[in-house]
Amino acid sequence: MLFHSFGSPEKPTVILLHGAGLSWWAYRKVAELMAEEYYVVLPTIDGYGEDGAETFESIECSAEKLIAYIKREHHGHVFAIGGLSLGAQIAVEVLCQQADIADYAVLESALVIPIPGTRAMAAPAVSMSYGLIRKRWFSKLQSKALSLPDEMFEDYFADSMKVSRKSLMNTLLSNGTYALKGELSRTQAKTLILVGSKEVSAEIKSANKLHEAISGSELFIAPGLKHGELSLIHPEMFVGKLNAFFQK
Repeated sequence: MLFHSFGSPEKPTVILLHGAGLSWWAYRKVAELMAEEYYVVLPTIDGYGEDGAETFESIECSAEKLIAYIKREHHGHVFAIGGLSLGAQIAVEVLCQQADIADYAVLESALVIPIPGTRAMAAPAVSMSYGLIRKRWFSKLQSKALSLPDEMFEDYFADSMKVSRKSLMNTLLSNGTYALKGELSRTQAKTLILVGSKEVSAEIKSANKLHEAISGSELFIAPGLKHGELSLIHPEMFVGKLNAFFQK
């Protein structure tokens, strides 16, 4: 796991984890908007982008690595931690493993309801798609499905070449089988849960389940938005939601 930072280390630290298929650059605009008030740290998850030589093992393993980084570099505590999709699942797992690690948490589209048939379908899905992700036309389709703005496409296409078959397989398995854990109810972080109203039902159900599990959490269902669009397409709106929540 590698780390990019924006702003002064003297400011409150905010860690934001990107989604599957992306890298730290997915939050670059958000980090630039927040850098005056916060020290924004953008990890590159194992198996992705510049860290493609490492293998993504699991959500739990990634959470352990992030906790180790926070203990090593931030005395075991940060102002806020959050993420999108796979990154949000890792953030959820961090909160499960370390209840007092952050003052705030921001979870965008964190799937916590296992998808039936994931284990059976993962291998065929990887076999069909792995060669295609290196094709520019297919990456164009995938980038649209991921709600990426056009200016992120070249970064996305370049980083698609770096993901190993093993990392892709492990991502599909971990993402699709991750389930809400009882330990999450112990988190001390004030939590904002975000999801788009046009996301698949499992994502919306997951958001509601997280809201029920975390006492005092706030749920915002972004009207008319699909998966990832809030932070990727509307970074100003996303940052506005964070800034307002961080004042509570």
